[in-house]
Amino acid sequence: MYRLYLVPTLLINVVIIFIPAVLTIALAFFRWDGITTPVFIGLQNFQALWFDRVFWTALTNNLIWTGIFLTIPIFMGLLAATLLLIARRGSMFFQVIYFLPMIIATAILARVWQGMIYSPVSGVNGMLQRMGFPTLDPLTQPSTALLGIATVDLWHWWGFLCVIFFAALRQVPQEQIEFARLEGVSFWKILRYVLIPAIWPTITLMMIMTVIWSFLVFDFVYILTQGGPAFSSEVLSTLAYRSAFYDLAVGKAAAVAVVISLFGLVATAFYIRAQAKEFHQ
Repeated sequence: MYRLYLVPTLLINVVIIFIPAVLTIALAFFRWDGITTPVFIGLQNFQALWFDRVFWTALTNNLIWTGIFLTIPIFMGLLAATLLLIARRGSMFFQVIYFLPMIIATAILARVWQGMIYSPVSGVNGMLQRMGFPTLDPLTQPSTALLGIATVDLWHWWGFLCVIFFAALRQVPQEQIEFARLEGVSFWKILRYVLIPAIWPTITLMMIMTVIWSFLVFDFVYILTQGGPAFSSEVLSTLAYRSAFYDLAVGKAAAVAVVISLFGLVATAFYIRAQAKEFHQ
């Protein structure tokens, strides 16, 4: 009888997730401009992606983005969370400060960084130029555009990781930490041999979610550069958006969405496997 309570949630998932997912996969095998009748073309959309230079640029950028966010913000969040745990005093205040960027709309954050940091006219960048420093707006340079966007999202993301890791670290018995400190164990050894193993499942989950979200990144890229200049900051999500709404190639956009989903499925499979190993130990 209790299983009936799962029916509404199951129906919502079928309507909102499963049916659109099936339709997206089906559209990947059609040529469609969103208006006329779809024409079945088999694997031609995927073949077109294989020979599309912009697709490979976007995929490479997504992989670079994933590499950045699997290292820098996770390290920063874990380090800050550990310091909050050891310091204790003022931890609530710093949690609020660190988490604050997460509750601000990404469009506002992007425009703030664009206008107050990167702008050569009104931002810190412009102030440094007027002081004689040879700085450039990273969003206008093909070699730095992606890193400039990633910096904004990194500032937005790492505080969330800090709060999550801090919540996990609070479950670690304080006796272990105090004993290690009394024995003269250094901060880095406490972090490596006591704290990280204790919250490894949480770290694993955040790493898997980071991979998934890295391949779904869209808002900061579209607001700040729209994939430019010269497609240098293009990612798979902006490529799908441009293909669907600018080029009216809905089938190609669906094919890109399928590629994004495949990376998400692989990341999810790794997490399920890791959880299964943890369960059987």
